[in-house]
Amino acid sequence: MESRKQSIIPGLPDDLALRCLAKLSHGCHGVLECVSKGWRDLIRSPEYANYKSRNGWSGSWLFVLTERSKNQWIAYDPEADRWHPLPRTGAVQEGWHHSGFACVCVSNALLVIGGCYAPSVSSFPHQKPVVTRDVMKFDPFKKEWKMVASMQTPRTHFACSVVSGKVYVAGGRNLTHSRGITSAEVYDPVADRWEELPMMPRPQMDCLGLSYRGSFHVLSDQVGFAEQNSSEVFNPLDMTWSTVEDVWPFSRAMQFAVQVMEDDRVYTIVDWGESLIKTRDTEKGEWNNVGSVPSVVLPNHPRELEAFGYGFAALRHELYVIGGKVLKWEESGAGRFDIVRLGVVRVCNPLDMPLKWRETRPMCIPAGGSIIGCVSMEEASSP
Repeated sequence: MESRKQSIIPGLPDDLALRCLAKLSHGCHGVLECVSKGWRDLIRSPEYANYKSRNGWSGSWLFVLTERSKNQWIAYDPEADRWHPLPRTGAVQEGWHHSGFACVCVSNALLVIGGCYAPSVSSFPHQKPVVTRDVMKFDPFKKEWKMVASMQTPRTHFACSVVSGKVYVAGGRNLTHSRGITSAEVYDPVADRWEELPMMPRPQMDCLGLSYRGSFHVLSDQVGFAEQNSSEVFNPLDMTWSTVEDVWPFSRAMQFAVQVMEDDRVYTIVDWGESLIKTRDTEKGEWNNVGSVPSVVLPNHPRELEAFGYGFAALRHELYVIGGKVLKWEESGAGRFDIVRLGVVRVCNPLDMPLKWRETRPMCIPAGGSIIGCVSMEEASSP
């Protein structure tokens, strides 16, 4: 700081001025960079990134990847109410699509894990999909991507969650195991190392991972059906798997997602023809209705429409329903359904009953439509 010719903020010591700017959330950085060349250079400098990192001032983020954003993630800052694009990862080739991956936030970073790279038919008609074990990390302080240690097994459509600061993965499928994988692994972000875990009792594919009360739950896509009403649970303390019956009574086939908030409050959103939000009564083991997600109202269209393909996330004590699509009936000509891709973002506090929904700033163009990945990251509270 002593080498700077001009003060960052005239009248303030540079160390105090740096602290003031570093406390501002990431959604404000674009505005800050427009103030002056000096501020722009500071915001983009390693000095600024390292200062924020040392203090743990990551800010709160909602990371989203949509079908329209062409493999580019976008991020929402609830404090600034702003969306902004992230740098491109460089891992996805032009004309290819990344799907079946897991995304989690751990140690103040976003990880995008595994998945499948598939070419568009028009660009690469004879190229087969590639299932990967790669892991990409986004550093919110430096605002850059880098590759970290790869999983030991390539996998797509697998269970993944963070338990006690470590990332657990299990199941899924790949080109060798098309009917499900039994293997599981754990990632230590501090050591940047993956280790094998005991295998699951049975293979799982197209499964969902959930961290609940210190354990890693692997929910089958068949949960909720009469012949498959159990999930596999891994206990990191004794390194064992167990089978738990009838804990998660919904199928992922019905637009299923789960969020765990403070005090182990669990919320799921289920599409039964209308999008219902439910919460689990831990003592009784029952699911109760919290409310429904409002229908979508389009300009110059007479009927309310039900969205599908949306994202579901929890951030700062609130639930977010993000994007999605609706089918709009057009009566012109012979009549047809048009797909309308949504950029709308709706938010509610699940403890404020009945639910009171509001809309935040919509996603930045061209993002919108079906949500391929979404995950939230919150800055740790100061002691």
